Amino acid sequence: MVDIDAAIGFVVAHGDAVERARLSWLRTGTPPPEKVLDSAEVGQTLGGGWPASWGDEVASVDATCFRLSELDDLGALSRPAARRALDWLAAAQQRDGCWEEDKALADTAPEWARPGDPEARLFLTAYAAFWLTVAGLDARAAGPLDHRVGGAYAGVVHAAGQALAAQLRPDGSWPSFLAAGWLSAAVLHRQQMFYESARIKAVLAERLPQASPTDAAWLAATLRRVGVDEQEWTLVAARRRLTETQRSDGGWSSDDGHQFDVHATLAVIRAFR
Repeated sequence: MVDIDAAIGFVVAHGDAVERARLSWLRTGTPPPEKVLDSAEVGQTLGGGWPASWGDEVASVDATCFRLSELDDLGALSRPAARRALDWLAAAQQRDGCWEEDKALADTAPEWARPGDPEARLFLTAYAAFWLTVAGLDARAAGPLDHRVGGAYAGVVHAAGQALAAQLRPDGSWPSFLAAGWLSAAVLHRQQMFYESARIKAVLAERLPQASPTDAAWLAATLRRVGVDEQEWTLVAARRRLTETQRSDGGWSSDDGHQFDVHATLAVIRAFR
């Protein structure tokens, strides 16, 4: 079994102020201090998105979704900064239901966010649709109360779900990066497209025995965030993989380097707390 107590100890020992505040919210729902929230929200553009470290001052879909994941761990999706970011994401959806990074980022974007690349396009569509879906779970939209999936963004996430489902191959695989799979499965699950979501999860379950800790943690946290039961077989496989890869210090190694190990560990705590 995953040793959550050891994981908590790792975050306490190695996390910064924002990461420890995320841990407190995930464990006990303790509201973070205002200065921590300000630090987590810093750098937002006037339009509402956040720029990526590789993209100068241009707002990025990928970077904005990553920042929303941190704010979610602080219970801050209802704050003005997150609402502006979600509104920006919704407005950036293209007519076919998809998302793509600004063309100004073409020379600096990594492969998963490169404008004009169909694999990046599918990944960003799943990523943006996931956070717009999650924001609507609490029906805390800026406009009138809307109990549909996605709340005020219901039409946006429905169109995205249709676009994602249209890209599935007959065997349940998808023409994009691995992360696009679990993000799409989560979006489709909330759209009650359970057959399509299950097809994706079957492919993911086959890959989990060799998955990196980062991927297993992100998959588990994503599916749990939309209400997939922790005893569902994909999540059981993810938990098994995370049990195998937990280090003796309680943490997990990130694919993005040692400086993101705490972030990867928080994803596990989020999924299995």
